[in-house]
Amino acid sequence: MKKISVWLIAAALLFITGCTPNVNDEEVLQNDEAEEQTSIVPSYQLSEENYKMILPYRPSEARGVITNQIANRLDIDEMEEGLRRHSKAVYDPGKYFFEEGQYLKEDMVYQLITDLNPKIEKGSDKKVYEENPRYLSHILEQNFVEKQDDNSVELVGMSIGLALKSVYRFQTKTGGPYYYEDIPQSEMMEQGNEIAQEVVERIREMDGLQNIPIMIALYREQESGSPVPGNFVAKTNVAGGSASIGGWDEIDEENILFPSSEGREKYFDDHETVTNFGNEVAQYFPNYVGVIGDGFYINGELQKLTIEIPIEFYGKGEVVGFTQYTYGLVLDMFPDYFDLEINIKSSNKMESLIYREAGAESPTVHIFH
Repeated sequence: MKKISVWLIAAALLFITGCTPNVNDEEVLQNDEAEEQTSIVPSYQLSEENYKMILPYRPSEARGVITNQIANRLDIDEMEEGLRRHSKAVYDPGKYFFEEGQYLKEDMVYQLITDLNPKIEKGSDKKVYEENPRYLSHILEQNFVEKQDDNSVELVGMSIGLALKSVYRFQTKTGGPYYYEDIPQSEMMEQGNEIAQEVVERIREMDGLQNIPIMIALYREQESGSPVPGNFVAKTNVAGGSASIGGWDEIDEENILFPSSEGREKYFDDHETVTNFGNEVAQYFPNYVGVIGDGFYINGELQKLTIEIPIEFYGKGEVVGFTQYTYGLVLDMFPDYFDLEINIKSSNKMESLIYREAGAESPTVHIFH
């Protein structure tokens, strides 16, 4: 991850200069999908773990659909970033370039969502809705392309993410009350498998996509008001030329809210660290509303802890002083085996950011002006 420059006015901290991308050695490529359309791939790469992206950036052909289909903004971000993260195991970032989906167009995505969910006639009673939940919220496409000898780029792989509901919300009539039905993960997985099979078959009917490998992953959404996102639960690879899904590989990921009863039960030590951190913050600002932590776990191991501190400030000096205080707490209280991000916010903007990569000796700090 690119380092963030430091702007902290405090004697105990050093200023750190952010790195500037060097884009002088850019590759100019021809995109096969458009007549004589020139694309540029900057030589600079944020890290070996990040994909290079073709410029000018081409938005998804289904741009905006995800915001209409998934209610929780956190789920949107986690689904997009998580699908790209899981794609790295299939499409090497050192070899392939990333593009947003260019094949599943807006009207096609909406039609697929309609076709793959149960059809319920208007005027049906509550029992009919309960027995026929809409499982599928969204279909997300990501593309991976490779530079050819003639400086063109060619699609070599596709990832598809299917957003599936954990809670089904419905109305039996317009203006009536909303009802909520929990969807067990086992039931969601069963339906997700059938939906994924149909999506693959539809993709194979599209021109030029018959022989493209497809990585497909199932994402379990959180309820709309959740302060933490959901997570991917399973993935599979479909070889080029195949339209059949075999077995699924289970994904052991979860986002855990701290403090919470679930966090205390599953990850007691991490829960206590966040709770104690909040108690220390309260000594500086007794009237603050409390910290909110999101722990991201893979196979039960904490990978990243994101903490949000909402506080009202009355001057930049307060921001600097509180950020310095929080920086000290980070050094004293948090082990360094996971990524740590602390966002200090007022009611209308981000005030400062403290970030530390796993294994780093000290955090990086940025105060926004």
